[in-house]
Amino acid sequence: MSPNIFSPLGFKMEMKYQQKIESGRWCKFSESTVVHEDIPPDPSLASEYIDIGTCHVGTQFSKFWSLHEVTPLHTEQVSHGMNHVEGGWPETISADNDELTLRYRKKVQKDESYQHTVMETVSAVENYKQKVLEKSQVYFKDNRVVVKREDMASARIINVLRDPKKEKRAATSLSWHPVDNHKLAVAYSCVEFQRASKNMSSDSYIWNIENNKKPEMTLKSVSPLVCLEYNLKNISILIGGSYNGQIGYWDTRSGSQPVQVSAIEHSHKDPVYKVIWLQSKIGTEAFSASTDGQVLFWDIRNMSEPTKQLILDPAKSKNLNNALGAFSMEFDNTMPKFLVGTEQGLVVLCNRKLETTDEPIVCTYSGHHGPVYAVQRNPFFPKYFLTVADWTARIWSEDIRLSSIMSTKYHTSHLLDGCWSPVRPAVFFTVKMDGTLDVWDILLKQKDPVLSLKVCDETLYSIRVKNDSPLMCCGSQLGTVTLLKMSPNLCTLQSNEKGLVSEMFERETKREKILEAFYKERNQMKQKYPKEDEDGRAELQELLAETETEFFETIDAEKKKIQDEKK
Repeated sequence: MSPNIFSPLGFKMEMKYQQKIESGRWCKFSESTVVHEDIPPDPSLASEYIDIGTCHVGTQFSKFWSLHEVTPLHTEQVSHGMNHVEGGWPETISADNDELTLRYRKKVQKDESYQHTVMETVSAVENYKQKVLEKSQVYFKDNRVVVKREDMASARIINVLRDPKKEKRAATSLSWHPVDNHKLAVAYSCVEFQRASKNMSSDSYIWNIENNKKPEMTLKSVSPLVCLEYNLKNISILIGGSYNGQIGYWDTRSGSQPVQVSAIEHSHKDPVYKVIWLQSKIGTEAFSASTDGQVLFWDIRNMSEPTKQLILDPAKSKNLNNALGAFSMEFDNTMPKFLVGTEQGLVVLCNRKLETTDEPIVCTYSGHHGPVYAVQRNPFFPKYFLTVADWTARIWSEDIRLSSIMSTKYHTSHLLDGCWSPVRPAVFFTVKMDGTLDVWDILLKQKDPVLSLKVCDETLYSIRVKNDSPLMCCGSQLGTVTLLKMSPNLCTLQSNEKGLVSEMFERETKREKILEAFYKERNQMKQKYPKEDEDGRAELQELLAETETEFFETIDAEKKKIQDEKK
């Protein structure tokens, strides 16, 4: 059936009807040229329809903007040129010598006029910053939170790197990559005497801290590495000291095997506990320290034998049998001398340029009761240095040799490593044998840490803080390296912190100098008047005896009084 339908208005519509066959389908209409029936239009049906008029409605979804025209004032533009050449150095200092220029900068920065000028500039900048903050508070009222610096001190563990070998070894040394914040070199060794098995692995690793499943690279060695350091100039080269006393260096571009290793007959006789790169133009010089009493200087271009040798003999007789065993070492490129921490508890100050001096050993600092596991200069005030040994950490001044200027309390557990914060001059870190990490802020507390964190249950052997980063890592006895992220207050320089720390160090140094002069004068008086000293000792003993007698009599009287009251 296909009807032709005409509307009342006379339009002809030709439609084709197809019968519904399957259930669920609609009828299908289509045009057709076959005419089955012709129905003419009927004008009478037009009244049943309503003609709807066309209606136009406008819509707009974008925002309405107002137009403003501003005529700015006329500005004249003038081009200026400036030619800057590094200069202003004295005639005796070459601008190409990094060591001399750094030392001269340090000298200028210590000048009182320089500090006064900087402080005036800082106060002006602080004033402008405060005005900007006052204006911004109108828009950021909810984000303004005032928190005490001590309350903000915190650290959280972000990753753990475990020794892949079944027989666990201690992570004795850590070294961050100078450029890549995700690379960390770890030296693994068993430093306990005669505890290492014959089948123990001697491999050390370079890790990507984001991947704790597998190390990125393996560093092969004949003997386990006790210390390992990246080269700051050539970031692909590392140097390491072995348990058997040999020194070797690796190039990560050439594989896992060492490029060169020192000859065993010209190496150390004991384990190498510290190796440091010398900041030279070539970047190929380093020196190492060992408990055999030697400090050896090396050039990695030819490691068949050391270039120089220093024997740590305090008598300055260069007798190796009387030498002090080196356990730690520190070198600052801005200072002409370097520090060596010994297993006898002394810190030795040595001249770096042995060929130009007759006295390689300048002096010694005594105060610890055991091996000095760590020694490091303050990065902001190199004249002052930190030592970690026995149960304490101490801060020393190069001018005071008899005692330290500051010291922590005696802990119940041994301290095995420590370091300064590279960002804040008042903050340093220590790790202990009970697996605890302590964070110290000497501006807030001198006897207690501002943060004490239990990192693991085993002994912590090493710690290293990443420069210009909130990351630090701790190495344990079982080869576990724990990565931590510090809170912003521990890795952000506080307002006027340098000035406060400088005043504190100078004040404590003056106090120790006064005490040192007093003891010297007292000793001289004892030597000059020995009889008076003996008479004084006898009087002191009599006084102590009388005091002791009175003390025990008082106690007996109190006991009798208590017994009488009970009766």
